[in-house]
Amino acid sequence: MWQDDLRAVYCIALKDMRTYYLKPPAISWGVIFPVVWILAFYLRNPGNFEDLIPGLIAMTILFSTTAAEAVVINFELKLGSIERLLLAPISIASVLIGKVLGGFIFGLIMTAILTIASSIYLGLHPNALLLTAIAVPSLLVFSSLGAFFSVAVKEVFEAQTLLNLPRFFMIFLCGVVYPISAMPKWLQDLAYILPLTYTVDGLRRSFYLSSTSSMFTDLLVLIVFFIILIVPATRLLEKKFE
Repeated sequence: MWQDDLRAVYCIALKDMRTYYLKPPAISWGVIFPVVWILAFYLRNPGNFEDLIPGLIAMTILFSTTAAEAVVINFELKLGSIERLLLAPISIASVLIGKVLGGFIFGLIMTAILTIASSIYLGLHPNALLLTAIAVPSLLVFSSLGAFFSVAVKEVFEAQTLLNLPRFFMIFLCGVVYPISAMPKWLQDLAYILPLTYTVDGLRRSFYLSSTSSMFTDLLVLIVFFIILIVPATRLLEKKFE
């Protein structure tokens, strides 16, 4: 049975990559938007562009994983595609993990391209092990975030609309372009309950920049966020077939 589930996860992720992610809208939203947004800050203050690279990578992780993830499941529920998948001997959890894995793989590809290109262009030498260690759970967290919003609503457009609220909150509060330490205390407290804060902090450490938490703390918090998101997302999807 577990072999069927593993095969299903792989095939679902591969199908989603071909159908949804490797398309111009997903690529533009996942990569071009973060790059253009960061360039706006660079043009204002070009002297510290290296400090913005961890934030740029974090934004790419956030937007590339959720570019299509937030609507894929809901869209396929409307079409009846997921019902057809469940005719095979696989579990609902396997279907959801396959969907999350599709966003993860797409985000990994986009993040790797951007990280390598920016590091070569700026002559940066990040710690590859630390960077990978923080990027992998971050990709899982935000892919699960998109999946959670996708199964939590009934209409396709609602998921993307609702997801924009936490995405843009995280951009401004999680140290992407503005140091958390310079924020008012109540905003700092809010920042530390958001997952992107720990992604940015871990990425800054991997680029040998100042950080506020240990790598262990960043990893532990991101793993907890992944569990918090994937478990209720699975239960919400199961309820749709009760």
